[in-house]
Amino acid sequence: MDIPSQKLIMIRLYHVPLSPFCRKVRLSLGEKKLEVELVEEKYWERDPDFLRRNPAGKVPILRMDGKTLTESSAICEYIEETHPTPSLMPKDPGTRHEVRRLVAWFDDTFHTEVTSKLLYERVNKKIIGTGYPDSSNVKAGAKAIRYHLDYMEHLLDQRRWLAGDAMTLADFAAAAHLSALDYISDVDWNRCANVRDWYAKIKSRPAFRGLLADQVPGFPPPSHYADLDF
Repeated sequence: MDIPSQKLIMIRLYHVPLSPFCRKVRLSLGEKKLEVELVEEKYWERDPDFLRRNPAGKVPILRMDGKTLTESSAICEYIEETHPTPSLMPKDPGTRHEVRRLVAWFDDTFHTEVTSKLLYERVNKKIIGTGYPDSSNVKAGAKAIRYHLDYMEHLLDQRRWLAGDAMTLADFAAAAHLSALDYISDVDWNRCANVRDWYAKIKSRPAFRGLLADQVPGFPPPSHYADLDF
């Protein structure tokens, strides 16, 4: 009797579960229905093999098509260009710019003002062993997230999705950050009805299932985290 050959996994992602940049890539791969092997990378240990893959010492790192790809937005655009269906980037140049603008907004401004002040202080410092949360940073992040949620509410009051009428990479960038913060109960979903409805839609997508199954030792998620009717 012939024994079926083991299916080779052609895509491997070196990641950290609560990294919003890794989550954005995972959502893009999931939406394209691309099977991926997840390898958790303790980037702070500066392993020589890891640094050979990315001398910048950052995750995510994607091995795909025989290439080693770094930088989350560049990775997502590579995935989009090599697997264009379903599309996460609109064809219209103006809307494409809006998608890229919002991806940069969340990965730069939101990350600096919110994610790094809440997630990194509450979780990363303990995991990496660099001390206790800075209460002034936590307070600043808790204040800043309200402004960003209000801005999202403003966008969603005019649009079906963040960048326009269709779901795009901008929605995944935002959801990647907010889902990581939701894991530690730092999002007030009652503040903005449009944002809550938007997150409920995107949270229910099959691409999100892997994120909802994440478990970080020492940091159990709240009961509502994986609940689609949160």
